[in-house]
Amino acid sequence: MQMAEQPLPAEYTSGLFSVVIPNWNGEGFLAPCLDALDTQTYNSLEVIVADNASTDNSRQLVQQEYPWVRWLQLSHNAGFTGACNAGMRAAEGEFICLLNNDTEVEPGWAAAVVDAFADDPRVGSVASKMLLHSRRDHIHTTGDLFTTDGQAVNRGVWQPDAGQYDRVEPVFSACGGSSTYRRAMLQDVGLLDDDFFFSGEDVDLGWRAQLRGWRCLYTPHAVVYHHLSATGGGVTSSYYDGRNSIFLLVKDVPRSVWQAHGQQILRNQWRQLYQALRAWRGQAARARIRGMVAGLLALPMLLRKRRRVQACRTVDDAAIAAILSPPQD
Repeated sequence: MQMAEQPLPAEYTSGLFSVVIPNWNGEGFLAPCLDALDTQTYNSLEVIVADNASTDNSRQLVQQEYPWVRWLQLSHNAGFTGACNAGMRAAEGEFICLLNNDTEVEPGWAAAVVDAFADDPRVGSVASKMLLHSRRDHIHTTGDLFTTDGQAVNRGVWQPDAGQYDRVEPVFSACGGSSTYRRAMLQDVGLLDDDFFFSGEDVDLGWRAQLRGWRCLYTPHAVVYHHLSATGGGVTSSYYDGRNSIFLLVKDVPRSVWQAHGQQILRNQWRQLYQALRAWRGQAARARIRGMVAGLLALPMLLRKRRRVQACRTVDDAAIAAILSPPQD
């Protein structure tokens, strides 16, 4: 059952690995990102740059220096979700990856991702090992977790990479900075929710996939280096983090989780509000409060979405409980 308003075309090329790079004024990062993709050992690759009406020289750079890259021009800034969805609809691959423009991948990255899909047709998404570009022995994320107090967490964030995440294993979802999806899964659960615009859209997609019985697998063999928050963050990030955390809780979290952990979830939201109020003089704190208020004002819309999402669920309460993690320190 399709859960997104914009379906993914059914036609695809078997084995093709499509990389969709959302871009907005990312000229300074695109060259190393594309250079790294040009070194991939996996030889069935297409690369699409979905551009959010950039005003820099991104287009000239790509068209002049990287003629093998497909340029997809949007008429306005449609946000991370809008650019990614446009790119995914244009993609022709059996596997579709969303890759930030401020990343660099190792040569065996795409091959390792495809290998992770190979053994189980219910693996709907694959998470890479994302390391900090400036500190390549430190982790950005090894897949996303969703905790019983209602938080989406980057697994391993800021930790030294000491081999603790060197095994292939299931996680809740893949970080949108380097998430790869099986086309069949996207056709089943839909694309990103455009209402998220920026932040949390990957976890929302992860929830919809988990509710339909799709698995997410992390592989340490697919390595990505990320300039963390190089093309986003600050006040904008704080607003959407505050708003979209409420979007996730209302739209996606099943009743059984609310019954078992609702007090934890609400306490965590109150704690975040209290911390933002204490830091009121800071722009980011005020943006987070505005975002939380916007999330609450969106409740009628979110409840309509919730009814559609929960009606499509195919897994039982035990399966849902098994994919949640305890609160993180």
